[in-house]
Amino acid sequence: MKIDFLGIPIDALSMKETVDHIDNTIRNNGKINHVVINAGKVVMMHKDKSLYESVVSCDLINADGQSIVWAAAFLGKKLPGRVAGIDLMQELVRLAGSRKYKCFFFGAREEVVKKVVENYAAMYGREIIAGYRNGYYTADEEPVVARQIADCGTQLLFVAMSSPKKELFMSKYKDVLSNVNFSMGVGGSFDVIAGILKRAPLSVQNVGMEWFYRLLQEPGRLWKRYLFGNCRFIWMVLMEKFRRAE
Repeated sequence: MKIDFLGIPIDALSMKETVDHIDNTIRNNGKINHVVINAGKVVMMHKDKSLYESVVSCDLINADGQSIVWAAAFLGKKLPGRVAGIDLMQELVRLAGSRKYKCFFFGAREEVVKKVVENYAAMYGREIIAGYRNGYYTADEEPVVARQIADCGTQLLFVAMSSPKKELFMSKYKDVLSNVNFSMGVGGSFDVIAGILKRAPLSVQNVGMEWFYRLLQEPGRLWKRYLFGNCRFIWMVLMEKFRRAE
């Protein structure tokens, strides 16, 4: 079941329903291109046509941010809750440990992605690691990276890059990656798993202020994104509400 949110089809699924759907797809050798959206990405999508098309063409779209859940309710659309990208990744790696699925971790700095792999291998066994690759490469190397991912038996692909780079990579190479059962972008999640950044406490997440917790850790990089992006998102939601009321 999908809802239309500002022209974006979001799957109205809980975390458990999402994980079960992905698990069933992998077990039946199907394929899912997955994406999560938050307020910032919604704003970017309405400015960047290629990003918009790469997102809406995905098989599974979850609401990552609590702001999406609240804004959807404000517009009369019901979502069962947020499915945060980092939480979904954690659940899927845990699933890989029990099912012996092969995971590929792509993105971030070399020392960060290596630490992520070491952490997960210690928790669930090295047999779940199909491979890993940092996120620094030239345009000429990009097709080679995609082929590397495809050729090592990857079933679950996690791409830790910022938007729109991760969405465009997965869209551009979807044919090369056709044997990968599941792929998703996970933004800065590797930095959290590696212990470089701290995740906001659950109490902060539940009141929709995880973005502010991140801002306090990286103010120089994030202040413009959150200040202008959040204001633009609120304006877009209000304009949609007024449009429907006419």
